[in-house]
Amino acid sequence: MGGALRAIVQIASTGADNPSTGPANPATARRAHRRAIGVARFLADTMTATPRARQRTKAVAQKHVHERAETAARPVEPRKAAARGRVFRRHLVLRLTSDRTLPIAIALIVLTAAGVSLAPAAAPVGAAQHSIDAAGAVDPAAGVRLAVGGGPGGPAGVDGPAADVQMTATVDDGTLYKPVAVDTSIKSSAGMLQQYTVKTGDSLTGIASRFGVSMMTVWWANHLTSKDALHVGQVLLIPPVNGLVVTVKAGDTLDSIAADNKIDIADIISLNDLQDPNLIVGQVLVLPGAKGDPMPTPTPTKRPSSGSSSSGGGSFVYVSGPWAWPVPGGYISQYFHYGHLGVDIAAPYGSAIVSPRAGTVVFAGWKDNGGGYQVWIYHGNGIYTGHHHMSKVLVSAGQTVAKGQIIGRIGQSGWATGPHDHFEVWVGYPWRSGSYRINPLRYY
Repeated sequence: MGGALRAIVQIASTGADNPSTGPANPATARRAHRRAIGVARFLADTMTATPRARQRTKAVAQKHVHERAETAARPVEPRKAAARGRVFRRHLVLRLTSDRTLPIAIALIVLTAAGVSLAPAAAPVGAAQHSIDAAGAVDPAAGVRLAVGGGPGGPAGVDGPAADVQMTATVDDGTLYKPVAVDTSIKSSAGMLQQYTVKTGDSLTGIASRFGVSMMTVWWANHLTSKDALHVGQVLLIPPVNGLVVTVKAGDTLDSIAADNKIDIADIISLNDLQDPNLIVGQVLVLPGAKGDPMPTPTPTKRPSSGSSSSGGGSFVYVSGPWAWPVPGGYISQYFHYGHLGVDIAAPYGSAIVSPRAGTVVFAGWKDNGGGYQVWIYHGNGIYTGHHHMSKVLVSAGQTVAKGQIIGRIGQSGWATGPHDHFEVWVGYPWRSGSYRINPLRYY
């Protein structure tokens, strides 16, 4: 019926909003409006055969009767004012029922939505929310909580429950969930290691002496397998103290590392400045005082021969039976060659020197020939051995020694740059006319 009412009003309207082809009197237009509205209401009430419609029609008729009676009883001026008010109200109703209603409604909806979006939230998630105890008092200390690690139970382990926590945007008690930031840095002692580039004329003993560590410390730190592996331009790692350099493997702990290397855990923690006793795979540690595997004892093939020696100037004299290595655990730091008619066997200071064969000591003490403290032993068949640069002599001239018996200690007396035994084999009494030296490795 609203559409029929609007159509009738538009047809009947001849006012300013719906102008006709010619000018119209305002009073005539108002009367046309009133008549059109009345006709529309009458038709609606007539066509709608319901008790409510009949009651509404009856009520409207009675209202019109009362209004006419009141209007007739009023003075002229009040009657005109009441008529103007009715005309204004009816004109406003006509405007609101026109095509302008939809844009106005949309504008009102937009303004309402804008106002709601700009208004502050009553209780934003994560804001400081105080709890109320049983007595109704506010507890100021119970404010917002921050759960690190993704769970309300506090921090979670890196490999533990943190991976099972379900992150959710629904927070009932104001707790703000925040993922844990994992510190992936590794406390390593690799920065404590110095680097040295091998130069011409360098030896392991000399390099170790330069840095104040043992030769074996350099050997172990660089995983060397042979003296011949050292070459010019090679970069060596030099530990700060005597000991081993290890890299933590899966399953390693401070307890296991200390037990395997027979050292104290406190020394490892102190030297490596460890703040956390838990080790990480790949972490580099320096183990002070630890020892690795001894250097392998060279075992050259026997090559007995006759004729002149290329370096010693005499014939090789064959002696039956194996020889003992004069420095157990020592390694060759310099081989037999022209200008160096012996073999240097390096080992930690104070290591034992033994007799390679049974024999008789012919000299024991100091000599000013560059060898410092030394021992000469006669083994029979014209063969003598000499051991030089000792730190301590443990035998005396004329004493009989057995194969493998300790005769002195490794040192660097005389002309030596590091602790070692300068091992010589003589055919003939040392330094006498007609005597000469041969390569000791021929007997091993």
